[in-house]
Amino acid sequence: MLAIYLGLLFAGVALFVLSYVAPFRVATLMRLRYPQHWQVVTESAKGRTGPLQTWMRMQYVLRSPALPALQDRDIDRWRGVWRYSQWLGWLCWLAALAMRLRWG
Repeated sequence: MLAIYLGLLFAGVALFVLSYVAPFRVATLMRLRYPQHWQVVTESAKGRTGPLQTWMRMQYVLRSPALPALQDRDIDRWRGVWRYSQWLGWLCWLAALAMRLRWG
């Protein structure tokens, strides 16, 4: 039981780390393969955006249908990792919590 509990906790942490890394990987792939699209993310009417604004714009891009329109398998895969790893991480942590409450 302890091994399952620790495995769920570790899996949850790993999934949350993946959900953090995935947007940076998508940004890197966009910067390398689609520089004209990346320019839309990093520049506004006022000029270049700061790191926080770029991160916020990247969150919008990840939620939008623009990335699947590129039909890039690598970007779609990392977008899927970003989308589902958070949910699976919470599921692992809640399962570990349920085990902790059930078996103390």
